[in-house]
Amino acid sequence: MKASRTIPLNPRISRRQVVGGMIAAAGLGALALGSRGAMAAGASGSGSADAGSGVKDGTYTSTQTGMNDAVTVTVTFAGGKISDVSVDGASETAGIGGTLHDIDGNPITTIGEAPVDLLPELIAENNSVAVDSVTGASITSAAVLSGVEDCIKQAGGDPKDFQGKVSYPKREDATADVVVVGGGGAGLVAAIVAAQQGKKVIIVEKNGECGGDTLVCGAIYNCPDPDMQSQVEMSDPVKSTIESALELTSDDPDKQAALEAMQEPVKQQWEEYKSSGRTDLFDTKEWYALQTWINGDMVANPELVKVLTYNAYDGLQWLEDAGMQFADTIGQGAGSLWQRTHTSLMPMGTGLISTYGNQLDKYADQITVYTECTATDLVAEGGKVTGVKATDNHTGDAVTLTATDGVVLSTGGFAANAKMVQENNTTGKWPDLSSTATTNRFTCSQGDGIGMATAIDASLTDMDQIQLLYLGNVQNGQLTKYPPRDVNGTDQIIFINKNGERFVQEDGRRDKICLAVLQQPDAMFYMLESGDGAGYKDIHDPEWRSADGFTFDYLVDNGYVIWDDTLDGLAGKLGMDADTLQKTVDTFNESVDSGTDELGRTLFSTKLENGPWVATPRQACIHHTMGGVTIDTSGHVMGTDGEKLDHIYAAGEVTGGIHGANRLGGNAVVDTVVFGKLAADTLVGEA
Repeated sequence: MKASRTIPLNPRISRRQVVGGMIAAAGLGALALGSRGAMAAGASGSGSADAGSGVKDGTYTSTQTGMNDAVTVTVTFAGGKISDVSVDGASETAGIGGTLHDIDGNPITTIGEAPVDLLPELIAENNSVAVDSVTGASITSAAVLSGVEDCIKQAGGDPKDFQGKVSYPKREDATADVVVVGGGGAGLVAAIVAAQQGKKVIIVEKNGECGGDTLVCGAIYNCPDPDMQSQVEMSDPVKSTIESALELTSDDPDKQAALEAMQEPVKQQWEEYKSSGRTDLFDTKEWYALQTWINGDMVANPELVKVLTYNAYDGLQWLEDAGMQFADTIGQGAGSLWQRTHTSLMPMGTGLISTYGNQLDKYADQITVYTECTATDLVAEGGKVTGVKATDNHTGDAVTLTATDGVVLSTGGFAANAKMVQENNTTGKWPDLSSTATTNRFTCSQGDGIGMATAIDASLTDMDQIQLLYLGNVQNGQLTKYPPRDVNGTDQIIFINKNGERFVQEDGRRDKICLAVLQQPDAMFYMLESGDGAGYKDIHDPEWRSADGFTFDYLVDNGYVIWDDTLDGLAGKLGMDADTLQKTVDTFNESVDSGTDELGRTLFSTKLENGPWVATPRQACIHHTMGGVTIDTSGHVMGTDGEKLDHIYAAGEVTGGIHGANRLGGNAVVDTVVFGKLAADTLVGEA
């Protein structure tokens, strides 16, 4: 494989200089220039410490607390100066605080460099701790800088003597065929697809590394897959789901007409399935479309739903051709409502982003990545969008990036912008959300692109449709640190409240589960699993890892899971009445035998009978915003006058109209792939 590089804005500028322009996140993602270092371009980078600075030559080590766990910093001094810095930050989130690797273990730097890699280089090169945090990774950055300062003190020096100014190059205006605004999942797909068709592309990303919230997603992907679904037996409760959907009606004439049009092909397919005598799982792209639309309460644009679902399998094949690897079994992801979910072999979204990173390397002569560069405005001239204005995070310099063929807007939603969420929280479904935690990264999902689009008179759709997800950990709300079955093993776990009672249909809609969670004591619950089922992995196996790569002991020691060999013992640790918890489990096991559940559950594969018993505390957090820029079925951004705007396309969570009032789990990654490809294909075709 070629050496991976982030392509600099100016070919004469090194990779280190390009991704070295760093800032820290403030509040809910507001960007501000870092206060640690001077910003003056052209200033000396030699530092001020010398043999008289008081430090004793040698090697010193300091351990600091990072985002996830300990970060160990080792500093070597020679001649009174910093000669080398190394960081062990293996526990930090890959692609954000820690190094991202692909499935073969190769480091990926085309998306940008993590603070554990970049900051040591900058500090040693400049003999200075006056460097700024990597945007989007401020906690890990702070741990690295604090560790270096501690080592200076250990060596008998004063960190104030290592404050030499660090200079960064001035970025120049540039031109490409395509400018992609936002380097998350959808933006990366759009850039790669455009490059595959011969286009020169610039990606503008405000964080220090591309990936966005796709990097920390559950990495589940829905689509009908006949080969894999042929191994799944279809039960009577699951069949009833289809029957109910085909009997559904609407009082709204327009919705009823659309509903009938979507039901008709599924009715024919369902009848053919039943008459064939098959027992494997039924699925088609039309059933996927119908299920997606009706479980979004028929709010979405049905034509956009069809684009999503009809092209999902092709999107899966494109991903796999690019190098993405999924598990060889299919399941039902959290809130996906059907057993059509493919799960990444790598933790969270690292498989997706590392796959895209390798594609950036493959098309290195065509794709330029501008990390630490915040887009501020779309440039519109002569009735069409011609480029993007941006600001270098490090220097504050303005830069204009011109697109000769078109701009793809892919900046994500606004789920991490509490003020914007609450302003649009008007449907009456949710209580006040201004203090509700989010699963999103604070420097992502701020609604930036929505503001830029409305400034050029783009239309917005479904802005009041907000989704919560019940998988946020109770410590900071992030979608992290849970056993692997919890995201794609709905058939093998139950949800219990602090009283030890089930309270909701575990395989139901995300919004209904979250509303139920909010009504429980302390607005939290436990995912309960036993040592039973095909998905069980021995918690005592040293190779056991959480969905995001942590050991079981780490989860226990840090309070992310509670376990015991016996159910009574677990009840004691959770402060529950043991008899109540036992009755809850016994009643559920009776439902597994009968196939009938008082809460309406349809998936039953595993009776909970044997230890060890593991409880994972979770809460409902703001997760996804289904509203955004209006697009048509070709990916064009639509204006407030109902006409498409020239040379501007959009993809991903920045758009509205696709998911309606409730996004199915596993549909977000499909969205980024299908509409990222669509936007690029349309742009290239029209160019």
